[in-house]
Amino acid sequence: MKRKLKTIFLTGLAVITPIGLTIYILFFIVDLMDTILKVIPARYHPDTLLLFHVPGFGIIVTVILIFICGLVTQSYFGSRLVEWGERLVDKIPVIRSFYQAIKMVADVMFKSKTKNFKTVVMVEFPRKAMYSIAFVTGRPSDEMRTRIGDSGNYISVFLPTAPNPTTGLLIMLPEEQVIYTEMTVEEAFTLIMSGGIVTPPNHFSKAEMGR
Repeated sequence: MKRKLKTIFLTGLAVITPIGLTIYILFFIVDLMDTILKVIPARYHPDTLLLFHVPGFGIIVTVILIFICGLVTQSYFGSRLVEWGERLVDKIPVIRSFYQAIKMVADVMFKSKTKNFKTVVMVEFPRKAMYSIAFVTGRPSDEMRTRIGDSGNYISVFLPTAPNPTTGLLIMLPEEQVIYTEMTVEEAFTLIMSGGIVTPPNHFSKAEMGR
């Protein structure tokens, strides 16, 4: 009886935990977005105009601002304004480094049409016969390829750590030593964050596995 109660409790815990964490993160994001509305004068605040509070209204405002920013940036004067702002930031020593790094990552993730950081691979790390999940981020610069005597087949991969994939290592290695997978980025992140407990679905058919 004790073992059965324990099993029931653990089953319920396994169901409640992801649901509870998801709801908590969702409410956290909603509250964070709602704080943006605090910059609006009280008389023009949505709560004042509507006479009641609308949870998550900040998300709608944020999405609208992102679209407006995108439209303005695509215009001639908007693009010139962004270039002027970037030149201004480029003159600030510490801020310049952070901005350039974040901008490069954002350009790759949201604007690049290549498969950079969208391709999941496996590499032999930290030693032979031991494999780690990594993401293709691009190719080394001309200087790096020249210094390592690269013939043109080296690629750069980001090897995240578990269970926190926001940290990791940048590795440059021959492309022939990389094993490409059919995993999506979401599946790879789930695998890493769960420490291998949650494995991705099988992308091979039984016929391919039998080869």
